[in-house]
Amino acid sequence: MPIARRAARPFRTHSLRRFVSLDEPAAAIDTFASAYDEHDAGPNRWTYDGSPLEAA
Repeated sequence: MPIARRAARPFRTHSLRRFVSLDEPAAAIDTFASAYDEHDAGPNRWTYDGSPLEAA
């Protein structure tokens, strides 16, 4: 599943929620980021080998 799709998952369920203060959405984002880092994030596989790029 692409990262953007995973990232949107928790916010879909709360998209209609109205936050009382600006600290609430910031806390929700921090909570999501911590949970994502702990459970879903993994190492990236880089495919660039360092050779010079050429114009297409």
